[in-house]
Amino acid sequence: MAKPNILFIITDQQRADALGCVSDWVNTPNMDRIAAEGVRFTNCITNSPVCVPTRRTLATGLYCHNTGVWYNGNYSLTEDTPTWMRAIRDAGYRTSLFGKTHLNGADRAGDIRNVEYLLRAQGIDDIDEIVGPRGCARTLCNMTEKWEEAGLWEHYKEDFAERFANVPWVVRPSALPLELYYDTYVGQRAKGYIESYDRDEPWFTWVSFGGPHEPWDTPEPYASMYNPGEMPASLDGELREGERPEGVLDQRRRDTAADRSPEHIAAMRANYAGNVTLIDDQLGEIFAAIDARGKWDNTVIVFASDHGEMNGDFGMIYKSNFLHSAAKVPLLVKAPGVEGGKTCDAFVEWFDIGPTLVEAAGGEIDYPQHAMSLSPCLSDTDHRIREEALCEISNEVMVVNEKWKMAVNAEGQSYLLFDLETDPDESRNLAGLDDYREVETDLRLRMLERILQAQ
Repeated sequence: MAKPNILFIITDQQRADALGCVSDWVNTPNMDRIAAEGVRFTNCITNSPVCVPTRRTLATGLYCHNTGVWYNGNYSLTEDTPTWMRAIRDAGYRTSLFGKTHLNGADRAGDIRNVEYLLRAQGIDDIDEIVGPRGCARTLCNMTEKWEEAGLWEHYKEDFAERFANVPWVVRPSALPLELYYDTYVGQRAKGYIESYDRDEPWFTWVSFGGPHEPWDTPEPYASMYNPGEMPASLDGELREGERPEGVLDQRRRDTAADRSPEHIAAMRANYAGNVTLIDDQLGEIFAAIDARGKWDNTVIVFASDHGEMNGDFGMIYKSNFLHSAAKVPLLVKAPGVEGGKTCDAFVEWFDIGPTLVEAAGGEIDYPQHAMSLSPCLSDTDHRIREEALCEISNEVMVVNEKWKMAVNAEGQSYLLFDLETDPDESRNLAGLDDYREVETDLRLRMLERILQAQ
């Protein structure tokens, strides 16, 4: 067969359980189609539970402790930064991007189109980049220019400012009509590109949605698609049982502490589910375009999200912590020759997507990096490419395996410890309890070994 086309799909802030094939509170038939025809990774851990650091790890195959990027900020990759996108282009592909990258810092202000030259140098030929929902209130791109032409951009800015000046978890439909909503825009631009593609090279298309990232602003009819009363209850538990040091999670809980009733949380979750289904419907249209061209069977599809969303779990919203709601992400892979309908329980890391895509393209990564191809797991779902996963934020590190999860603060002190075999919902924090000192020591040594190996 000819080289496969490659479709890489990223959502922003989608929980690992926000898939119809995993949970009964959201409908995602098109995401489920990828899982039914490929492999679902049940233990994919983001490299950092916040946007900019983890997207930088994805592009480079380097950890936060390599890049020095531990927080969201106005960072940019240089033109000469080696990336897997460039390796795919070098393998003979026409590369394209529709949506958000968060790789180059000019998306914080001004006009994102002014830094398209960076993305081209980093490996992308055809570009229609947007910024996330927050950035849309201040940054020009092709999409916000259309909003301005329609007389809607100022309305979006006013609505955005009012939401965050009052109750940031307020749920109400977007100020934008469905046809101009950012996730619709991204989906339709990618669909049109695939429908009209007429080059000899195989295509690599990266589709990067802005949702289901907050604000909870899903447009109708998706805003009222789900009944808040049918949403699952939020997770809760004892996170301070022992005498223990503090870490970023404790600060995040204080920062987002508020009187959120179960009704508030249910409304957030229902709106969030509507946004996930909106994106899934856009995927259905993209998949139909691939089907119509007779390319489905020879198209590699990888679907993932950069990090999760607390959505009221443990009294928190947003992300930026090591709990599963924020740190575990969906990962689905469909490829020619891969048996469908399988799950792989191996612990993998989000930046492993890069080498996997390069291998699918027949390319080669010839620069130092620490991500690993998932291909062995696709042919043998019992295979393990590593024994545990690392996650980093704010100079803190988390290590997780099939039995244990432990996080240390910036001083190297253990402040989170969960026995995932007996407590998969992370309801009881064992850090600081005398009976688990040896476990903490063993995990700290393994964490140090992993960090030293990745230098």
